[in-house]
Amino acid sequence: MIWRILIFCLIASRAGAQTYDICIYGGTSAGVIAAYTASKMHKSVILIEPGSHLGGLSSGGLGYTDIGNKYAIGGLSLDFYRRVGSHYGVLEQWVFEPHVAEDVFGQYVKEGKLTVLYGWRIRTATKEGGMIQSIRLEGHAKNDTAGAQKNAAASGAIGATASGAAKEIRAKMFIDCSYEGDLMAKAGVSYTVGREANSLYGETYDGVQLRDKHQFPDGIDPYKTPKDPSSGLLWGISPQPPGERGAGDKKVQSYNYRICLTNDPANRIPITQPERYDPAKYELLLRYLAAKLPKDLWGFLKFDLLPNHKTDINNNGPFSTDMIGMNYDYPEGDYATRKAIIQAHIDYTKGFLYFIGHDLRMPEHLRQLMLQWGYPKDEYADNGNWTPQLYVREARRMIGSYVMTQANCEGREKVEDGIGLAAYTMDSHNCQRVVVDGMAKNEGDVQIGGFPPYPISYRCIIPKKEDCRNLLVPVCLSASHIAYGSIRMEPVFMELGQSASIAAGLAIDRGLSIQEVDAAAIRQILKTNPLADGSTPEILVDNDDTAHVIVKGRWIIQRQDAYGFSRLVDTTVSSPATVRFLPDVVKTGDYSLYIYVPRIKNETSFTTVTISGNKELRVKTGGLSIEGQTTGQWVKAGKVSLKKGMDNYIEISNKGANGVVVADAVLLVPVK
Repeated sequence: MIWRILIFCLIASRAGAQTYDICIYGGTSAGVIAAYTASKMHKSVILIEPGSHLGGLSSGGLGYTDIGNKYAIGGLSLDFYRRVGSHYGVLEQWVFEPHVAEDVFGQYVKEGKLTVLYGWRIRTATKEGGMIQSIRLEGHAKNDTAGAQKNAAASGAIGATASGAAKEIRAKMFIDCSYEGDLMAKAGVSYTVGREANSLYGETYDGVQLRDKHQFPDGIDPYKTPKDPSSGLLWGISPQPPGERGAGDKKVQSYNYRICLTNDPANRIPITQPERYDPAKYELLLRYLAAKLPKDLWGFLKFDLLPNHKTDINNNGPFSTDMIGMNYDYPEGDYATRKAIIQAHIDYTKGFLYFIGHDLRMPEHLRQLMLQWGYPKDEYADNGNWTPQLYVREARRMIGSYVMTQANCEGREKVEDGIGLAAYTMDSHNCQRVVVDGMAKNEGDVQIGGFPPYPISYRCIIPKKEDCRNLLVPVCLSASHIAYGSIRMEPVFMELGQSASIAAGLAIDRGLSIQEVDAAAIRQILKTNPLADGSTPEILVDNDDTAHVIVKGRWIIQRQDAYGFSRLVDTTVSSPATVRFLPDVVKTGDYSLYIYVPRIKNETSFTTVTISGNKELRVKTGGLSIEGQTTGQWVKAGKVSLKKGMDNYIEISNKGANGVVVADAVLLVPVK
């Protein structure tokens, strides 16, 4: 394999091309983490972002993080949420403002001394002998916006030149971190768009699904003139039948914007009537509200609150921010087609917000609630205070060396080459709005969970060998539609971006194709150097790690809302009960000790924690603030000194408890 790299170096010397070890296309959260990892592996790396902001959805409005189970998140992905937590004065934070996230991604750019190319998008890819040799880029806009300037100032990043300019980038390894999979497609790698038939992979929830979540109640009339089919359908309703249950098609789950608004008068810009406003688009909302009137905006908006009086608004209910059925041409569309679809989504969403607050047909109490909110002055200042990132939930999906399916999510099939974990519900938003028995109905929504974290195969982020041998695809990875719905979360993308860069580095160092890289070698690096900076790894001991846990007493095993697979709970406090966690300490030193506290009713006010040498701590565990957390949280118990080896312990007991005691997990973070 070494000869291929030598030949590459000769070819790469052609005039006019910039040459790197690793080229990463897409400045999403995965792209930034992949680039930072590559730089820490002492590889020359370039990060190409077609827009002017880094972080994708993580800095683009998705501040109320979808996790599933925090146990699944580690490495630099977890480090991102730790850095966000540092901004807010806690260990880690999963609920945050967009600009805070973008600032953290800027930290990675600065610390990694990354070369970032803004405002360039892929035009072609050249492949020889099954390996990408170079990609050709086009400059599509003069990108000297505030976002690009801010990141460029931090990193010496390269801004785009005038529209139509061209640039060639050569590299030994390529990583496609875009939401669309454009590099993958240009390289001729196999992929699919849409939903597979259930029969293809023996699934239940792929294909056409007419279910009850985010669904109209019976009786909602779909016609412009009620009960008159000849009058035509209301906007957004398809005249096509929904299709046979479980059948495959090319329809794509709906996109929307994750909307950041504020109710702080000092930071609020009023929501005004946008261009191309068309109130007819929202007639179905009025009919829904006439049938089921909510007490507040939560009835049709998922109104999650962020710090400093801001929101992350997502779709909720049968008629909301999802623009159902209007994105089918996006995944494989040219740039002009995508631009039009993006603008249509902006028009729909801004019009929707204006309609709620200003159309006199809206219920008065909902209009008044909406008028309390506006666009934040301190977010997206270079983009009219509106996020530049459309929520592309799903576009192309690679058909790689292995396809993740529903069986993986549910634990019926477990891979041995895992390089990351997923834990979220199998989730698909609606794909079409149709007429069923004369009524308006949505089709495609699936929300099936209740399973523990499961491993993601290394083979699902690499193409088949015959397709390409030097490309990794951690975002548009190889998974069925319904399995992708579980995997496609920002923390997981960051995990897979880190693993992809490790694999690329190993392939370069050892003269291998990416198919020849051993997943065990990737896992070993993730374990021993999770932050890619050589620092001492933290130590996590979960109650499910039976080799490192000693349980005494009558503890109850609970699986709901646990960190990891389960948690231990004592509800009686009638007889002594202890759980002793035995950490494997690789380096003598001082550590900050945290215990995991889930959300639970009637929890004890204080939990007794005993450290090696009989040092006893009383840790406040009841009545804790949950701001900044989507599930449970780590609570600091104090600083402890530990010796190298297995002779240390941390013990949680029901001693002195006045309520429910939980023993779920302990965390030891090295004190720097």
